[in-house]
Amino acid sequence: MNYNEMTVKFKAISANESFARVCIAAFLSEYNPTIDEIGDIKTAISEAVTNCVVHAYPKGVIGDVEMYVQVNNGEVYISITDNGVGIEDIEQAKQPFYTTKPNSERSGMGFTVMEGFMDTLAIMSTPNKGVKVEMTKKLGEDSKVSFGG
Repeated sequence: MNYNEMTVKFKAISANESFARVCIAAFLSEYNPTIDEIGDIKTAISEAVTNCVVHAYPKGVIGDVEMYVQVNNGEVYISITDNGVGIEDIEQAKQPFYTTKPNSERSGMGFTVMEGFMDTLAIMSTPNKGVKVEMTKKLGEDSKVSFGG
């Protein structure tokens, strides 16, 4: 199958970060991604969902996260969307080690990790309306694991 898509909506709680990883791995299994490709995608999804859980909603508010995935001719398009507080300065937020939660165990590397593991990364934000993170990855272009010879 050259084309497929799905949308999953879940609560912005930390337990759903692993759900999102498993969900995308199962969805993409039909396309026979390499171990490296699926690992890269799961890591990027984990970072995007974790950003929603940690940063999108004010303390005490549990909002929603929507994950949309489309595969078209071997290219995976993913969007992770929340309806939270948004990001005021996207360029600042993309800087390595920048975090809005310096007193927590946050490293400020989420967007850097996403950018490193995916082919493209775009971030759109509207203050007090939320953030949409879009990522793509072409399957089959990474070096394949080869055994022997």
